[in-house]
Amino acid sequence: MADSGDAGRVADPAAGRRWRISNPGSLNRMGRPVAYTLLPDAGPTLLAQPGSPVAERVTYATKHLWVTRYRPERHYPDGDYPNQHRGGAGVGQWSRPGEALEDTDLTLWHSFGPTHLPRLEDWPVMPVDTCGVTLRPTGFFDRNPTLDLPRETGRGSGGHCHL
Repeated sequence: MADSGDAGRVADPAAGRRWRISNPGSLNRMGRPVAYTLLPDAGPTLLAQPGSPVAERVTYATKHLWVTRYRPERHYPDGDYPNQHRGGAGVGQWSRPGEALEDTDLTLWHSFGPTHLPRLEDWPVMPVDTCGVTLRPTGFFDRNPTLDLPRETGRGSGGHCHL
């Protein structure tokens, strides 16, 4: 994705969709760019009717992932005053075509969460519902960083590590 106008994505659990965010300026020992892989916990997007006042004001909830150019004044995915605008603020505005997304700092806006279908047990206080996301380093390390066992120093040394 080279332009902010192409930066909205929907997770597809049937395809095992994941997103890789790489830095072509930093290569690992295999000559590949270091990256992070975002593994979404795909739930439904916003259930409000498209074009409704709610859908217009919470554009960020219509897709699972938005990518925008980093700007220090951008704090919230729906803009600074979500209850006081008619719609289009936040990622809806920042994702219009025109901002290049290559060779620059990025902000990823990942929308996730459960859609709560009420049960009798949830009243008057909902006990628990879970959701989450995984951000995994991909290609950052030359080998598994948890393999920190000492190297074998030679035959008969009693070593057991084969690194």
